[in-house]
Amino acid sequence: MLRINWELSVPSQSNRGREPIRVYLTRSERGALDRLARELRVSHADVLRRGIDALGHQRARSFHDVFDALVGAFEKPGAPTDLAERHDDYAADHVERRSGRSQRRSS
Repeated sequence: MLRINWELSVPSQSNRGREPIRVYLTRSERGALDRLARELRVSHADVLRRGIDALGHQRARSFHDVFDALVGAFEKPGAPTDLAERHDDYAADHVERRSGRSQRRSS
C-alpha cells in the first residue's frame, strides 16, 4: 500500500480553513488518482475534493429521488385513502409484486 501525506507546514492563502489528512491508497487507487489529476490538470488534493463533492451530491440526489414518485401520487383516482394506517401492508404488497413471489405470512 502506498502512503500519501497531505500535511502542510504552513497553510497557504488558498488552504486556509482546510484540514490536512493522511490517506492510504493501493497502487491501483494511486494510479487512478495520478491519471485523473493528469487528465483534469489539477492537483491530487483537488481530485479527492471533487470526488468527495460528487459522491455527496450523488447520495443526496438518490435519497431525494426516492420521494419524487410520491409527489402528486395520491391525487390520482384509486389512490389509497388509508395509507397512513396501512403503510406496511402497501409496502409489502409492492415488494411482492416486484419480486414476483409472496413473502408475507398470514397472521
